[in-house]
Amino acid sequence: MNRPLQASTSRSPADTRIPQRPIHEFLLHLAAERGLAQNSLHAYRRDLESLHDHLITRGKSILSATAADLRDYLQTQTRRGKSTRTVARRLAAIRSLLRYLSATGRDSLPILRQLERPKPEQSLPKILSRAQVNQLISAPSPASPLFTRDVAILELLYASGLRASELCQLKIRDLNMQVGVVRVLGKGAKERLVPVGKAALEAITRYLEESRPKFAKTADEHLFLSRTGKPMDRISLWMLVEKHGRASGLLRKISPHTLRHCFATHLIGGGADLRVVQELLGHSDIGTTQVYTHVDQSRLKAVHKKYHPRG
Repeated sequence: MNRPLQASTSRSPADTRIPQRPIHEFLLHLAAERGLAQNSLHAYRRDLESLHDHLITRGKSILSATAADLRDYLQTQTRRGKSTRTVARRLAAIRSLLRYLSATGRDSLPILRQLERPKPEQSLPKILSRAQVNQLISAPSPASPLFTRDVAILELLYASGLRASELCQLKIRDLNMQVGVVRVLGKGAKERLVPVGKAALEAITRYLEESRPKFAKTADEHLFLSRTGKPMDRISLWMLVEKHGRASGLLRKISPHTLRHCFATHLIGGGADLRVVQELLGHSDIGTTQVYTHVDQSRLKAVHKKYHPRG
């Protein structure tokens, strides 16, 4: 599991060690004008700093690099074992920068036209069966002081399909227990309402009544707190889900995003409309959601092959 480093996300997205002022201004543009989420902004900064580190060893800078220099960087990334998806993301960051530089008066369009866009790998997300999800949610030990919190987190991740960062940002006021919905602030500060099922609501109610008051040291309104009373962070959440994945006996790495995949795939497998699932996940592009139809088709083919007498 690839986890972002805590130190990298503690910096401002525009706080880059690249000395050229236009790069700093580009990152500020992404934050102020395009409203990208913090994680996306940090990804842009890291990708551009990776390019900077490569070019500086060759006596070049991002602003003086030619198309050949940029292609050499991308090819070097591939030779070093970076996935096609990572290389495609870094190319996307470079292309966005070149478009920005062109819009601000630099002659970068010829370089932009020379960069080809590689096709990303169409890898399907790994999902758990419904029985395996139940197995995971049953993994927390009742003897643990964090039992009700961990069960509530696992139930809510599966019930709502929230991203890790979205769950960590939830405030108590974002949850309407009477109506059974949670207000989510997603990527690009886009707000959406997601229904929450009975099992998750019951688990959250028990957590709020039995456990959270013991953790709360201040008036912090975040829904999920750590043992020390601080808001749950993304790294701790990943570690929590992975720990219970191991404890459940499931023979694969499990992350919060795994439960997001399960949420979407099980909804589509149950007959939910793709546009509805897109809205629940907070996807801006229906194409991003369509991968779950392929996942479900793959599952159906596997079941057919396993159980059909002439499969």
